[in-house]
Amino acid sequence: MQALLECIAALPPPDYAHSACRIFHGRGGCFPGSEHLTLDWFAPVWLLTSFAPLPAPELAALGAALQARWREVGDGRPFNWVYQCRAAGQLETTCMAGAVPEPHIVAEGGAQFRVQLLRGQNHGLFLDMAAGRAWVRQHIASHAPARVLNLFAYTCAFSVVALQAGAHSVVNVDMSHAAMAMGQQNHQLNGVAAGARFLAHDLFSSWGKVGRGGPYDLVIADPPSYQKGSFVATKDYPRLLRRLPDLLMPDGLALICLNAPELDADFLHQHMQAQAPEMQFVERIANPAVFCDVAPERALKVLVYRYSGR
Repeated sequence: MQALLECIAALPPPDYAHSACRIFHGRGGCFPGSEHLTLDWFAPVWLLTSFAPLPAPELAALGAALQARWREVGDGRPFNWVYQCRAAGQLETTCMAGAVPEPHIVAEGGAQFRVQLLRGQNHGLFLDMAAGRAWVRQHIASHAPARVLNLFAYTCAFSVVALQAGAHSVVNVDMSHAAMAMGQQNHQLNGVAAGARFLAHDLFSSWGKVGRGGPYDLVIADPPSYQKGSFVATKDYPRLLRRLPDLLMPDGLALICLNAPELDADFLHQHMQAQAPEMQFVERIANPAVFCDVAPERALKVLVYRYSGR
């Protein structure tokens, strides 16, 4: 916990232009003794998450440290913080001080997104994917207009970024109606709703609908690593990779993401070679520096492939 306390003591004034970011990432193992702790900034709220039971004195000490530092750098703004405990399969979220705005809107890289800190363990925006979204913005800006397919779209952050950068259209696919509804709100919030389609379907029973919008210049796949009834990486990723050549234009790109600690990048490389040998590896996108990990293959993998054509 000491490493987190030191991080809090050195917090700079908050950046409201980039108001959604991780501040401390103990999960990567780079801070011995703090492996269970993360601290995020979803302006104007601090979110402390513990993946192990946190004794009341330690929780109080972290809250006091945050409040003390906020008095120094918060420019007189209200102090808001939320604690989420995700220990042993249990989930408990508590607003410890102040309040959480509703709606709660945060900014990243020129886009705005709705988040929900008090509902569930996923808040509406995956902070570790910030570099992936930045890559999409840069790529589309230099290759517009482009047709994009966004699979396992969740709340459609990739789609918002692509359309802001000049994409011709984006087809978003996710089986969660609630996530698709939030994704539509994100598009309206950023004034890019006209270029997006939203398909709240199970991908593996909807290839026909997905294919009719293509072929695509960019396919993005960011599935859950294990979600019963939706996607299990070891079983379903090969099925997905097999479809890529049918979805892409010649020289089109695929952004393939995997956030399973037990599976390394070679899992994707090997299955891509077996299922879609026409896809050639281009690069691996580095995660944001704050998400440092003593075992990089355990962290998020974001890989770019190019379809060489038939």
